[in-house]
Amino acid sequence: MALVKISGAIYLALGVLGLAAAVLVPVTIYRSGTSALPTWGRLAIPGPLSAAHAFLETQCENCHTPNVGIKAASCITCHAPDAFALGKPATAFHATIQECRGCHIEHQGRDVRPIKIDHSVLITVALQDASARTPSGQPDSRGVAALLRSLGGARENRPVSESDALDCASCHGFRDKHRTLFGQQCADCHATETWKIAGFLHPSPKSQDCNQCHQAPRTHFMMHFGMMDQGITGQRSARVEQCYLCHQTDSFNNIKGVGWFKMH
Repeated sequence: MALVKISGAIYLALGVLGLAAAVLVPVTIYRSGTSALPTWGRLAIPGPLSAAHAFLETQCENCHTPNVGIKAASCITCHAPDAFALGKPATAFHATIQECRGCHIEHQGRDVRPIKIDHSVLITVALQDASARTPSGQPDSRGVAALLRSLGGARENRPVSESDALDCASCHGFRDKHRTLFGQQCADCHATETWKIAGFLHPSPKSQDCNQCHQAPRTHFMMHFGMMDQGITGQRSARVEQCYLCHQTDSFNNIKGVGWFKMH
């Protein structure tokens, strides 16, 4: 019986100490910063920060709020003045996105960039506007339209679905490998999880409609085409749109009768 009472007392004491630590540690860090409990910081850190944020590794409170976690406001405090990033077409949407952790994950190591784009986070923001709801509780199209305006693709006069809630071209337009030939309805072919198109089969190598999908580089519309390209391929009478006379379908650098050839 005495041993039971002693064990109970020990467990009670440990419980009290644990509860006290759970209260005192966050309060101490909140009031005095991580430097007040350096050992705790070294024990609690889940992994090294990325190289860009390495200087914050001993200053947890700059990003973490005790008993709350990471608030977007902490990120915005440092990154909001970054006019260069907010001005770039591919990153301008950050001006309206208030959820950082959906795409930015830290503590993965010095050599790992804390960026893993999750388009579902952007879609959620587009389709859910907490301050603008219809009486039925459905997302209000005004909220979606506001986001689309910020992304440069407002469509205020028609319903917006998940497939077009994201104006892909506003971020990916400068890397459009289709060179605008397929328009801006990326969701017709691509999914947000991967750009690869399952089941896509390139037309036959005998096809002569290459220019429907492929656009010749600028040099093909200059003197370079007549002076170099036609001579290298032996097709002096070839026109720019007759891609099939010189190029192979496995690679544009695989020239018929020449082999692999990359001038630039």
